[in-house]
Amino acid sequence: MEKMIKTEYGYTTPQEAEMDARLDKWMKHRAKRKRRKQHAKNKKMPRSHLRQQVLERDHYLCAYCKSQGVITPAKTVDHVVPIEFDETLKANIDNLAVICGSCHRAKTDWEQSYYGTGQGNELQRQVDEITDVSTINVLMNGGTQHD
Repeated sequence: MEKMIKTEYGYTTPQEAEMDARLDKWMKHRAKRKRRKQHAKNKKMPRSHLRQQVLERDHYLCAYCKSQGVITPAKTVDHVVPIEFDETLKANIDNLAVICGSCHRAKTDWEQSYYGTGQGNELQRQVDEITDVSTINVLMNGGTQHD
């Protein structure tokens, strides 16, 4: 018969006791990470308030689709000019717009080629900031900019 040991959960085998101890350690670690994450989230409260204002201003509709006459519900708020390119626009409500997943992917690809954003890319500081959603929409869908 296998040796039994007493734990806070009752009697168990040494292997099960070790598994319980590992599980307890993992659960404490997860709880600590969750508390840290919540603390960081609480520090961002003003930003989430700004996000809510943008969602309500844009009526939860993708601004990029809307500029083409298409109505697409969305819940993501994106910086029109990437903050990687201009940090001063981070909390500027005029630099925020609601965007759907499809447009977000296309815009991210376009930003990487135009601004040089993204990991492993070199920022193109000599390009002009484009702040107009309709213009960005044309450019990210393969059009050209007209001055």
